Amino acid sequence: MSRLSLTNLPVAPAVDPRALSIGIVHLGLGAFHRAHQAVVTERAAVASADTRWGITGVSQRSGKVRDQLAPQDGLYSVLERGLGDPSVQVIGSIREVLTAPEDPDAVVTRIADPAVSVVTLTVTEKGYRAAGHGLDLGDPEIQADLTGRPPRTVVGQLAAGMARRDEPLTIVSCDNLVANGPFLRKLVTDYFEALGKVPEVFEATRFPASMVDRIVPATTDADRDEAARLLGVRDEAVVVAEPFLQWVIEDDFAGDRPAWERGGAVLTGDVAPWEQAKLRMLNATHSMLAYLGALRGYETIAEAVRDDELSALARQLMAEDVVPTLKAPDGLDLTEYGASVLERFANPALKHRTTQVAMDGSVKLPVRMLGTVRDRLAAGAEPRVVSLAVAAWMVYVLKTPIVDDPQSDRLKAALAGISEPAAVVDALLGVDSVFTPDLRDSTVFRELLVEHVSSLTAGSSTSVG
Repeated sequence: MSRLSLTNLPVAPAVDPRALSIGIVHLGLGAFHRAHQAVVTERAAVASADTRWGITGVSQRSGKVRDQLAPQDGLYSVLERGLGDPSVQVIGSIREVLTAPEDPDAVVTRIADPAVSVVTLTVTEKGYRAAGHGLDLGDPEIQADLTGRPPRTVVGQLAAGMARRDEPLTIVSCDNLVANGPFLRKLVTDYFEALGKVPEVFEATRFPASMVDRIVPATTDADRDEAARLLGVRDEAVVVAEPFLQWVIEDDFAGDRPAWERGGAVLTGDVAPWEQAKLRMLNATHSMLAYLGALRGYETIAEAVRDDELSALARQLMAEDVVPTLKAPDGLDLTEYGASVLERFANPALKHRTTQVAMDGSVKLPVRMLGTVRDRLAAGAEPRVVSLAVAAWMVYVLKTPIVDDPQSDRLKAALAGISEPAAVVDALLGVDSVFTPDLRDSTVFRELLVEHVSSLTAGSSTSVG
């Protein structure tokens, strides 16, 4: 079967890719970006007839995505899987692909391009190389960037690009971090201070917060076969997604931008309530189902949700521990939102693997769960269900031979020779890059963790009463 390309288009993109000029650089060219920001950007171009917002996508790790997209003229398809028949759409908003490890200077040059006014990021929590509330200046890659090599970290790339610019940028983090825009600004500030030189353009550069939501499972060979059947051509870069898509962006830009609101995004003066609801309800519940589901041998999140006990725990987590800590954003009913979260997770067509969601727990827990723990403790409540979710992560780390986590070596070293529940809890609470002193010193939290770890390691019921 022939390959998808500009000369072989059974289903044309909504906008002619050849008409698009580069106006956006995106760092972290994974499946999520291709199923989310790139889609909204294309919809905005169609609605506004503005062709300035083609995307240069930057792969931070390998040339795999470039090798998939290059023979296809940057085209790829989004295979939507909902409750009905699947549908497929060809997207053409990505007009250039760069691979940072192979040509890091090309990335900086493109960020510095005067035609570029927006940079977006989906590099996952670990890609920010943070330590606590600031940049990890002891990170070897950050240190290497600071010594003057062509930068390979996202913070280094942003700083080097800004240093070559006369006009400010708008830099939009789309990762699951609390106040991600201000947080990224702090990391870049730390980098410039360590470098000893802050470019004039930095003060006017804007870092709006944003919140993103769409379930994008890893693409399988079966998905590629399905897309080929629907398209009539082979697409090696197909991404899979649910029909739901949400993007909330703080309306704070340094200059021109795409008409994202015409592509389905929400522009608002305050992203925080949306962000908190999503992180604490959707993301925390996703992680809890991943850990508990994996411990029960479930391959996918949908299988875990079909477990009556686990779905009941997910509802308890949101209703009993999370909702009391939230302020609902205008237009969002938290009870209805919680129900919609579980409906989306139950979509059997997505096959979102528990092990995929369980990745990088040491950086996900602080932003998804531990804020809820603190708020419940401060209110004098016992955070029973969210403590179970944290305990499930602990047991998952204990029982999984190879943990896909940036701190896997440290976690495994902490647990070396340990199996008794209280010792497991104390060992992992002692990992200060995950747990802060207030949580380590909380008798209530520790006792809950020991109780839950004991039940989970014994294989008994996970009920929290």
